[in-house]
Amino acid sequence: MSDHLATPDHTYRALFCDLRTDQVVDSLPLTGVQFDDYIGKPGSLRATVPLPDRHLAQRARTALQPGRTAVWLERGSDIWWGGILWTCTPAGDEQGRMTAEIQAGTFDSYLDHRILSTDLVATGVDQFDIVRALIDHVQAQPGGDIGIEYGRELSGVRRGQSYARTDVARVRELVDKLAALEDGFEWRVHCYRDPSTARRVKRLQLGHPKVRTGASEIVLDRPGPLLSYSIPTDATVQANVWVARGASDNTNQAQESVPTMSDVKAFDADLEAGWPRLEGTSDNSSVSDKKTLDGLAAAELARAHMPEVIPEATVRVDGRITPALLGATVRLRIHDLWNPEGSDSRYRVVGLAVTPPERAKAETAKLYLEGM
Repeated sequence: MSDHLATPDHTYRALFCDLRTDQVVDSLPLTGVQFDDYIGKPGSLRATVPLPDRHLAQRARTALQPGRTAVWLERGSDIWWGGILWTCTPAGDEQGRMTAEIQAGTFDSYLDHRILSTDLVATGVDQFDIVRALIDHVQAQPGGDIGIEYGRELSGVRRGQSYARTDVARVRELVDKLAALEDGFEWRVHCYRDPSTARRVKRLQLGHPKVRTGASEIVLDRPGPLLSYSIPTDATVQANVWVARGASDNTNQAQESVPTMSDVKAFDADLEAGWPRLEGTSDNSSVSDKKTLDGLAAAELARAHMPEVIPEATVRVDGRITPALLGATVRLRIHDLWNPEGSDSRYRVVGLAVTPPERAKAETAKLYLEGM
C-alpha cells in the first residue's frame, strides 16, 4: 500500500499523529498492511514503511515514536482504523535496502498500560458509569488524556464495586472483569470521522448485553460474494457445570486461609438429555464476596455450556463492508457439498480483519462471527 494507493473507488492513507494532541506529524507510505478490529479485545495493525532514501528515513524517525504516536488509517475520507504505535523495528538487508516494521494496537490497548492509582468505590451505580469513572481517572492523570470520549447511555444494571489502589490493577483488566459479570456488557473504542466537523473521534462504545449496530442485515451468498468460509465446532472449551474460586475472606491471620467458592452452577437439562458431565472452573483471586463469585460462575457457564463456534467469512470489500459493521447482523446463505439443501443462518459481526489491495491482490475482509 502506498501513500496514495488507488483502488476502484477509494484511496488508503496512513496518518501518524501525536497521541495526546492528535496533531498530524506525517503521512508515510506503507506496504504489506493488515489491520483488524474486534468487540471485546484490542485490534492490531501491522505494516512496513519502505525507506528508499535518507529523506524518507529521517521523516520516519521523526514520526514513528512507539508509545506516543497515534496511527490513523483513512480509506477515502473515512476513518477505517485508529490506534497507538507500540513497536517500530528498522531493518536493513544484504542489498542495503532499509525498511521499518511497525505494529500498532487499537486505542483501547492504552488501558493495558494504565493502572488505577486511587481507591474507587461505587455503590448502586450503573455499570456503564463505573466504566466512565475508570476512563475519567485514566485521563485525569498528568499526561494521561488521549482524547477518549463517551456518551451518557445506561445499561440499567446497577452494581457495587470497590477497587483499591494497592492492587495496582491495570484499568483494562478492571473493565474486562466488570464486563464479564453476569448481566454484563461489551465495549470497544470506536474510531470515526465526525461528519459535521471532519474531526477524528475516539469514542467509548458500550452495549448491554451486546454491542449492536445497523438497522438492516447484510446478506452474503455462496456461490456469490462470499469468497470463503469456515464454521468450526469446538467442544474443547465446552462445559455444563461450573464453579468459581475466589480469594479468602478470612481476616484472622491465625487461621488457615481458605478460598471462597461459588455454588456449583449446572445446566441440568443438558445432563438429563444425555450429555456427559463437562466441568469448568475459574480463578478470581481479587474476589472474596460469594455473591459476586456466584454471578461470575453463572456468567462463565452461560458462555461455555454449548460448543464454541467462531465462524469466519471472507468477502470482497464493497460499499456494504466497512468497520462500522462491527456489531451488525449478517446472513450467510450457503449452498455447497456440506450444505446440499442450502443453509441460511444469521450471525453478529464481532471482528473484522482487512487486507488492503496491493499489486494483483483484491481488497478483502475476513468477518469473525457469533451465532445468534
